[in-house]
Amino acid sequence: MTKTREERVYLDTSAYLAILLGEHGSQAALRALSKRVPCSSSLLLIETERNLVRLSREKILSSSDYRKSMDQVREDREKFLFRDFTVDLCLTGSFPAVKIPRSSDLAHLRTALWFQQNGGLQLFMTFDEAQRDAAVDLGLSIWP
Repeated sequence: MTKTREERVYLDTSAYLAILLGEHGSQAALRALSKRVPCSSSLLLIETERNLVRLSREKILSSSDYRKSMDQVREDREKFLFRDFTVDLCLTGSFPAVKIPRSSDLAHLRTALWFQQNGGLQLFMTFDEAQRDAAVDLGLSIWP
C-alpha cells in the first residue's frame, strides 16, 4: 500500500489574519484547509504579531481579543510547516512580471515557490488582490 502525500496549502499573512480574525471569506478558507497541511514563511509570525499589536493599539481589537488571538497564534504555530526566510531565497531572481511586490510579499512568494519545488504545494492562499496576481504570474495555483 502506498502512502498518499499530504497536500500543502501556503498561507500568506493576509490569509492567516483573515482566518484568525474571522473576516469575510474565512469560513471558506478554513474548509479549503481541512485535511491539508498549512505552510508558510516564518515571517508570518512576526507579521501577524505586528498586525495584532497595531489593531490593539488602534482600539480595533480589544485587549481580551488581542490575548485570545495571540494564544491562537501560539497554538497554530504547532500545526504549520514553516520555512525560514534564509539567504538562499534572497537572490533567486524570481519576480512576477505584473508588478514588483513589497519585500514581505516577495518573501512569501519565494517561500511558496520553495515549497512547490520541495515536496509540493497544492494551493497558495492570500486575501490580497495584488499578491494573488503576483502568485498567478509566478505559476502558483491560488485559492479560490
